Amino acid sequence: ASIESLSLDRLLGRAYVAEFSEIDVIDDKALDSADLPAEVSRLLIKTRNSAFWSESPSSFHKDFIAISASGAQWLTDRGVQTVGVDYLSVAPFGDSVPTHTILLQAGVVIIEGLNLAGVDPGWYSLYCLPLKLVGSDGAPARAVLLQEE
Repeated sequence: ASIESLSLDRLLGRAYVAEFSEIDVIDDKALDSADLPAEVSRLLIKTRNSAFWSESPSSFHKDFIAISASGAQWLTDRGVQTVGVDYLSVAPFGDSVPTHTILLQAGVVIIEGLNLAGVDPGWYSLYCLPLKLVGSDGAPARAVLLQEE
């Protein structure tokens, strides 16, 4: 689906930030051990990737932490509808097709390029507003989190 047909309900509302700082890949085992709340439908994943945003913008890290195919399947099996990550791709460098295919075929909305460096794990209100680019499968967006009281 193209960005202009995407329901903003998927990008606005309650979201859970989970931190995965001690792993190299977010797979089904990592997600199982994360003890995520069962009601999570919008999940934002914070890793050590967020530290990259304070570096020179010309630096690209091929070894960024990403979601594996088994992690993508885990998310879709549990009804996650929106997943956000703190680097330029949700999928591993050089092996992006399986993760993207699993998520997109299940209708999961992907938000990439989040800077979660100053964000603690927990519940927030997410406001993510992509540009309405007709015919595009993605768009730049401004994402804001407000901590729940």
